[in-house]
Amino acid sequence: MTSSPDFLSSPTTPRRTRRTRRKSRFTYKNLSTLAHSSPTCPLRVIAHIDLDAFYAQCETVRLGINPAKLLAVQQWQGLIAINYPARAFGLTRHVTITEAKEKCPEIICQHVATWKEGDAKWTYDLDSVDAAREIATRKVSLDPYRIQSRRILALIKDCLPADKQRVEKASIDEVFIDLSAQVHALLLERYPELRGPAPYDDPSEPLPRPPTTALDWAADALLDLDATQSEEDDPDWDDICTLIASEIVRDVRQHIYTDLHYTCSAGLARNKMVAKLGSAHKKPNGQTVIRNRAIQHFLSTFKFTKIRNLGGKLGDEVVAAFNTDLVSELLPVSLEQLKKQLGDDTGAWLYGIIRGEDTSEVNPRTQIKSMLSAKSFRPSINSFEIACKWLRIFVADIFSRLVEEGVLENKRRPKTINLHHRQGAQTRSKQAPIPMGRQMTEEGLFELARNLLAQVIVDGRAWPCANLSLSVGGFEDGVKDNKGIGGFLVHGEEAKALREQAVKVKSRAGGGRSEMPPAAKKRRVGEGGGGITRFFGGHAREESAGREASRAGDEDDINLAEVSHAAQHTGAGGEDGDEEEEELYFASEEECQAEDQRPVSRPQHAQDHLASSQSLIDQVYPPEPDGGPPQSNHDDGDGVQIHTHPQSMTDTYTCPRCLTNLPEAEKAEHEDFHFAQDLQQEASTPPSARPLPKPVPPAKTANTPRPPSGERGGGGARGRGSGRGRGRPPASSTLGQERGQRKLAFG
Repeated sequence: MTSSPDFLSSPTTPRRTRRTRRKSRFTYKNLSTLAHSSPTCPLRVIAHIDLDAFYAQCETVRLGINPAKLLAVQQWQGLIAINYPARAFGLTRHVTITEAKEKCPEIICQHVATWKEGDAKWTYDLDSVDAAREIATRKVSLDPYRIQSRRILALIKDCLPADKQRVEKASIDEVFIDLSAQVHALLLERYPELRGPAPYDDPSEPLPRPPTTALDWAADALLDLDATQSEEDDPDWDDICTLIASEIVRDVRQHIYTDLHYTCSAGLARNKMVAKLGSAHKKPNGQTVIRNRAIQHFLSTFKFTKIRNLGGKLGDEVVAAFNTDLVSELLPVSLEQLKKQLGDDTGAWLYGIIRGEDTSEVNPRTQIKSMLSAKSFRPSINSFEIACKWLRIFVADIFSRLVEEGVLENKRRPKTINLHHRQGAQTRSKQAPIPMGRQMTEEGLFELARNLLAQVIVDGRAWPCANLSLSVGGFEDGVKDNKGIGGFLVHGEEAKALREQAVKVKSRAGGGRSEMPPAAKKRRVGEGGGGITRFFGGHAREESAGREASRAGDEDDINLAEVSHAAQHTGAGGEDGDEEEEELYFASEEECQAEDQRPVSRPQHAQDHLASSQSLIDQVYPPEPDGGPPQSNHDDGDGVQIHTHPQSMTDTYTCPRCLTNLPEAEKAEHEDFHFAQDLQQEASTPPSARPLPKPVPPAKTANTPRPPSGERGGGGARGRGSGRGRGRPPASSTLGQERGQRKLAFG
């Protein structure tokens, strides 16, 4: 019998490999910043739209000719625009009109619109042959091209969602568009798996890989990838975002051509710098897409002097420092070398820009900041009258553009007007504010410009003038929904009704409290309170009645007697329900007598103290013959007798040094007054003749009777020894104390 082995080996099966799903290079945080159009987001998409030979297209559309015909835009004897069919014959903007006709006899040369004195608007009546003879009497106008530029910009905005569009007008024929927010919305719509929150609520978690392995770029021009990249690699989310943006731009370009008959080229990339270079890559009427994986290869074929901000002095400085103008030859230069040659900031910026790094934002400002109208004179002008004729043309030019900006509807208006005058090598400028309080008119602008020119002439040496320009600036939005002064006035029947109502109210002014305005606010006094209200109750009523009687004869015054009477019989709220209004309450004589008859419980020592105080008060203020409260009369300096009443006996204090009767609250201040007098007297007395300071009586409290003068304790005026039987004598004056120190008694 054979035994089976302890372990049987299983048949060998092919090893099943688990397919791990790769993650994206981008995170949920990158997706979130895409929605906010962050300039540092790696998924960001910027489009640059550039009109093809814009001036030439404007004239082709205006004239209604075939776009395939050769056409150039003429300004005097030069060319400022040439369409692409004419460029195929080697024509450029640097040739003269004569040279262009020699190369292409069939070319159409259309002169730009011009202004001339007396015209209310620019016209196209200047013949290209007579342009040289009219240069001294006419001025060029580019208004037709500005009008078309505004139409194209408005159409682009209409093609984009209003809440997600960011459009920047770079020039008359260039527009930048930040499509990030709109792409984000479409991305979540097409790929719902991106809508959920990040795993573990961690925004740094990578996004899932796109389910698409091939993208359809339609007719777009795709640039070759960098050397380290391959078309066999699956696309990532940055490629998906660029594809969605290319569809949007393709639709915008189609609307521009269908509605306005203009062709334009576009470039799409992750920043403005690369997108602008891309729009010029395939012209005319082309669209170039520069994916993130193709930026380095794309830039290496350029001269860095073609990059924005590197075509002027800075570009020349870089060329001189490194003896090259190619991006590919500048890439090996280290960051430290660039900083050493150009400075830290410029070197770091150049190091990043040649590698396609640009974080400049798309600024959605599309409104103009200033308007300029200028003329170079050949030959120069030599009189104020001729200059004023040109100023009229400048003003007419600027004002017509202001009307298009909405100055007549008070939408936008400038705040300042500027005049620039060039005589020889000297240029002078004058500026003046534009009055904001009245409607802007063409004549008003001309007067301002004329005054500025007069100021230039007063400064001296104004002729001959080689160049003159006028500009307005400081644009601001007009005030909306503003109400003029006429809106606050009433007229006709309404004014008559209001006047009659005022007469009726005035005639009933004394008829009752309900016709009167609310009385002034007065302090409310408690009903049961004693003190000054009870003491002066009768006298206050007499004075109030006297004042009311004295005013009763004035027919224009309010009947104060009735108001006072109503105030005495009305609650705190009054008849009009004003809870904040308080009425002054005077106690009646019966209430005062009843209050005086209430038994008061006082300690025996307090009664003795009051009795002694009453005898002293009777000596200072003898009682009146009729038994009333003592009064004192004095003249206020104007012959008017003032009656004053002393305070209640329980609230007074009599100074033992000057026998002055004062309120108890002023006791401490009065003692300080005597203390100051003692200091002044001692300072003016020789040391040998100075007497010893007298002890000041102790402080009096409300419940402690004043001790006899012989039993009072000593102490300083400020440091009272009310709790001691006797005061400490002052220190000896033989130890050289400082001035004023001997009188201070410390105990």
